[in-house]
Amino acid sequence: MVQATSLTEVAALIEQRRVDVAGANPVGSRLPHVSSRLVVGIAGEPGAGKSTIAALLVAALGPTAALLPMDGYHLPQARLRELGRRDRMGAADTFDVAAFVSAVRAVHNSCTTHYAADFDRDIEEPVPDALTFKPELRTVIVEGNYLLHWPEVLELLDLTFFVDVPADIRQQRLIERHVRFGKSPADATAWALGPDESNAALIRLSAGRADHVIRLD
Repeated sequence: MVQATSLTEVAALIEQRRVDVAGANPVGSRLPHVSSRLVVGIAGEPGAGKSTIAALLVAALGPTAALLPMDGYHLPQARLRELGRRDRMGAADTFDVAAFVSAVRAVHNSCTTHYAADFDRDIEEPVPDALTFKPELRTVIVEGNYLLHWPEVLELLDLTFFVDVPADIRQQRLIERHVRFGKSPADATAWALGPDESNAALIRLSAGRADHVIRLD
């Protein structure tokens, strides 16, 4: 496991993985076909900066890279209320895991165009088919809390990273984010140290499944 301390190092690890895959499946090989598209997972606890890192990485990799965020597969607010889970939105059982697995599996196929959901933070609702993945893409960056926790997702990822950030920094980021999206400082703190931290404890248990760790300076 390599500790990457810059986006340049992360991008280099992605390109090395591409070389390794190509070497394991040379032209004329009798091995099953391996797609030239890599699906890379960026996982971590709430507030670790996954979304920012993933977006910057896609920008650094250029127009043949695209982002698939796990948050697009939140269950809708109405469904969460029906299930009695709205007060802990963001927990592992508040996502449509089967639909997310289908989306990750689909983007492995580089032969046709696929569509996936995104998430609107202003209204806290998923937006179906908001993202387009065209055949020319060489890299899809998948970003989310539970990529390493759900085995059925992990097995679809060609390369995985866990973003490691000190708890106090994560929590402060979360409080600021919750305030920015409408919570009072008191409610933001309660959510960051309550549901968010419970989710973080679960996510940390799967950190060792990552291929590499990201600790940005």
